[in-house]
Amino acid sequence: MPINFDEIIDRRNTSCLKYDFAAERGYPADILPFWVADMDFRTPAPVIDALKTRAAHGIFGYTQVKDDYFTVLQNWFHTRHDWNVERSDLIITPGVVFAIATAIRAFTKKGDAVLIQQPVYYPFANMIRQNERVLVDSPLHLIEGHYEIDFEDFEQKIIAHSVKLFILCSPHNPVGRVWTRAELEQLAAICLRHNVIVVADEIHEEFVRPGFRHIPFAAISDEAAAITVTCTSPSKTFNLAGLQISNIFIRDKELRHRFKEELSRTGYDEPNTLGLTGAKAAYEHGAAWLTELLAYLEENNARTRAFLAQHLSKVTLIEPEGTYLLWLDFSAYGLSDEELNAKIIRDAHLWLDDGPIFGAGGSGFQRINTACPWKTLEQGLKNLAAAFAE
Repeated sequence: MPINFDEIIDRRNTSCLKYDFAAERGYPADILPFWVADMDFRTPAPVIDALKTRAAHGIFGYTQVKDDYFTVLQNWFHTRHDWNVERSDLIITPGVVFAIATAIRAFTKKGDAVLIQQPVYYPFANMIRQNERVLVDSPLHLIEGHYEIDFEDFEQKIIAHSVKLFILCSPHNPVGRVWTRAELEQLAAICLRHNVIVVADEIHEEFVRPGFRHIPFAAISDEAAAITVTCTSPSKTFNLAGLQISNIFIRDKELRHRFKEELSRTGYDEPNTLGLTGAKAAYEHGAAWLTELLAYLEENNARTRAFLAQHLSKVTLIEPEGTYLLWLDFSAYGLSDEELNAKIIRDAHLWLDDGPIFGAGGSGFQRINTACPWKTLEQGLKNLAAAFAE
């Protein structure tokens, strides 16, 4: 039976970060949230069933990964991304940001330079600074509505700052780029030339629009795989963030050893029991659900595009290639970032992600999450239109 993605599910009073913590973060308690990147849809029924069955067992002791879990992952990545992973490559962590922070400590020392491409997912910068590394930015360039990499700047920054580690966001959050093979090959060539390790955050890998294809960075070549830490998780794909499970793949034996040593120093060992159960069920039985979800999100994008054209023509939508996050340019209104954010909160009564938190190039932008029932998204857009009505 078709999944009813139009169903509005009340997430309040479930300790939900998105809906239940507005007041704690300085927002009106009843504000309509479109900020944090989780979805307002139920996870696939087979996942819920698997969790119920596991919960009914009633014992939640220490858990480890068996080969059947890896086999499910292996089949998923081979089928969907033509990427072959090996059992020895796999390391479980409670989250992708946790893995990125672990990699920063494992492969660099205090004072070393780590490169990112802003505007980009803001925990990258936070993890670099909080671990006392030097943040180096090779900003993406917005050219005629399309973000592009400045490869000359990218390489010059690596040389000038003796960059040791590059954090790649692929697909890119928030600008929605799905990098082409040619772009990834050029990045790989530069990083290989200068002995730069690549941490590839590929958590949005399944959210790719028709006509585009996600290519794992480690699948570019054996040489690229040898310098890559690939971070994946079912958390975005199947809305399982609260189950705290991520699958990290490291092909190179030495890099894997260094990562595991640093992981051990954090005190993390056995993964979340229900996280493993949910992830396995999702990757084994969730493909049909995901197909319907992607079609629904595509329709949400189309409706949003039409709404903006009709009611908010001064807002420029950066046409997405991937993710369920839209990057909206409000700069035509001539407001400062503080004025823009205040207007959206006060007049539109919406909680979006303010562009400047993504770093350089974020000024004048807001990020909106479209992974919700259309009626919810439509209400948010109507609020925006009313707030900016002339």
